[in-house]
Amino acid sequence: MAASIQLHEVQLKKSEQDLFDILRATAKQAGLKTTLRCAGGWVRDKLLGKDSVDIDVALDDLLGTQFAEHLSTYLQSQGQKAGRIAVVQANPEKSKHLETAKVTINELEVDLVNLRSETYVSDAAHRIPEMTFGTPEQDAFRRDFTFNSMFYNINTTEVEDFTGKGKQDLAAGIVRTPLQPKETFLDGS
Repeated sequence: MAASIQLHEVQLKKSEQDLFDILRATAKQAGLKTTLRCAGGWVRDKLLGKDSVDIDVALDDLLGTQFAEHLSTYLQSQGQKAGRIAVVQANPEKSKHLETAKVTINELEVDLVNLRSETYVSDAAHRIPEMTFGTPEQDAFRRDFTFNSMFYNINTTEVEDFTGKGKQDLAAGIVRTPLQPKETFLDGS
């Protein structure tokens, strides 16, 4: 039996709180109804009481590049310098299946991406997924492990565990895939 690991409440550093305040204010100023969620490793690390610099923000209703443009406009309206927005284009041949906007805010590097769903062609020789906008649940179940499939909802300040197993697996030290392992790892290859 695996040892029990003590999970912590998510404690934000001042720089993270400031970042999340800026992201929420951006959405408000732009009139967006966007739900902002930190995804994956950042959530896992925070629950383990560790610092994390890997901040991936998943958006439920627009592309990361679109939100990054609103972010730049918001920062300028506040007299703050908007950091450079770098766009990493989708390149399925190199296993990069979605466009990502990378921005630096107050010395924190943030990746902005949309929530996604993946479907695969049944031809085993072609393992390149077709990416579409997805729900938080769809996005969670396409991830590698349950403890990496949790979100921190920036709007509500709550941890979301759509697989229902992320927190308990993390606490128990269990490595489990959200779907059957063969489906998870064939899809992710």
